[in-house]
Amino acid sequence: MAEDAASMPAPVADQLVENTADEKTPAGDTEPTELEAAAEDEIQRVIAQSLSFKEETNVVGDLPDPQKKALHDLRVLIQDALSKHEFVTLPPPPTQIDPEPVAPEKPEIDAEVAKSSVEAEPVVEEQQAKKPEPEADEDGSITVEAIGDGGTVISVTTSAPSAEDDEAAEEASIWGIPLLADERSDVILLKFLRARDFKVKEAFSMIRNTVRWRKEFKIDELLEEDLGNNAQLDKVVFMKGYDKEGHPICYNVYGEFQNKDLYNATLSDHEKRLNFLRWRIQFLEKSIRKLDFSPSGVSTIVQVNDLKNSPGPTKKELRLATNQALQLLQDNYPEFVAKQVFINVPWWYLAFNRMISPFFTQRTKSKFVFAGPSRTADTLFKYIAPEQVPIQYGGLSGSDQEAFTTTDAATEVVIKPTSKHTIEIPFTEAGTLVWELRVVGWEVSYGAEFVPDAKDSYTVIVQKARKILPSDEPVIFNTFKVGEPGKAILTFDNQTSKKKKLVYRSKVNPLSE
Repeated sequence: MAEDAASMPAPVADQLVENTADEKTPAGDTEPTELEAAAEDEIQRVIAQSLSFKEETNVVGDLPDPQKKALHDLRVLIQDALSKHEFVTLPPPPTQIDPEPVAPEKPEIDAEVAKSSVEAEPVVEEQQAKKPEPEADEDGSITVEAIGDGGTVISVTTSAPSAEDDEAAEEASIWGIPLLADERSDVILLKFLRARDFKVKEAFSMIRNTVRWRKEFKIDELLEEDLGNNAQLDKVVFMKGYDKEGHPICYNVYGEFQNKDLYNATLSDHEKRLNFLRWRIQFLEKSIRKLDFSPSGVSTIVQVNDLKNSPGPTKKELRLATNQALQLLQDNYPEFVAKQVFINVPWWYLAFNRMISPFFTQRTKSKFVFAGPSRTADTLFKYIAPEQVPIQYGGLSGSDQEAFTTTDAATEVVIKPTSKHTIEIPFTEAGTLVWELRVVGWEVSYGAEFVPDAKDSYTVIVQKARKILPSDEPVIFNTFKVGEPGKAILTFDNQTSKKKKLVYRSKVNPLSE
């Protein structure tokens, strides 16, 4: 995620976003339409590009020879650093420089006296340097003399570090995995190597800084900390479902910050932004602990970023919090994002993306996907099955009905403009036929009927045909109990000039005795 999180300097991005966001299109001007058309072309180009991206292997035997050597060299550096306790010894904190007090006026000193004082200082230092080193006692403790208050000489004894301390100091772990343990360790190391283009010394420095940051930030304690009820924040960031390759999906819904109470409670001052950052890191850490770090496992996630009603770059507090979070993710969570999908993207953001695109590496750009409001569902369906996509984004996940789960696969169908489309669901035994469906954006008429196989039986209207508006229920659920073989026929009438995406699924439940 080093580049995934923030692939360009934040101040540059901020300035570009602000400049772009402030542009206003005069009423009646056709420029937005032209830009939207250009943006749609860009969307299709980026989608085609991202579809070709394949994650690199984590199986060491399948790595190219230069990458194998880089991994080996990194292991050697880490082993050496562990033996020297470089991972557990935090660098000294920066010296706090207080404002210099105004010195009182000093009496004039004779130049010769001053000169002699300056010349005498090296002698004092030399004498101090020659002071004999304190000897260790039999148990390894050292006794030294110190000058206490009032000039009293006191003895101070310090104990030597025990073998247990040494053993503990020689271990370093990230995300619950020791750095030099097994195949999972190699998966971790490869993340840092890829984040630094397999430059071994840079990857080692990044790992060491990450371990130190985790100790300073007390990540392990943070994992167990109760940060209170965050029901509102659970709408801002949440995990839901998996993509077609088995990656967990994390949704970031920036529009939730339009809620003034949430915004003020979360971002209005430095302390609140810090608490939000701690909550976000705790959420990420818990998600990472659920990943599979075996070489053939899934150790990355898919990020879906919803920009609908996003407060945008003009909100200073949100921008500060975002930049701070991105910096931490960039420095300490490398290569955890398999794909970044941006949905409900306004046209100006796509124009902005074209401006900053030269700052991205080709590898990073291949992970980015952008979709405007009209293409959100279609874009998500390219990577995520409809039964895994939340209802608010055009899918079926989250329906109130308990008849279906995310393990029940849905079928996608395109309904052509100004045309009718029918679906037949046959069944051969008595039971209860259940189905749920939706047309993304609706503006389509829908009706259902049951047609028995027996010629002397009557067709039964299950749902009278009616036009479904976008404001109506997003998902329709129907049931029909039958005692004879037949088929359900679902009819869709699309009289709009646009093609529509239909997703549906069905099953037959046996009649209970």
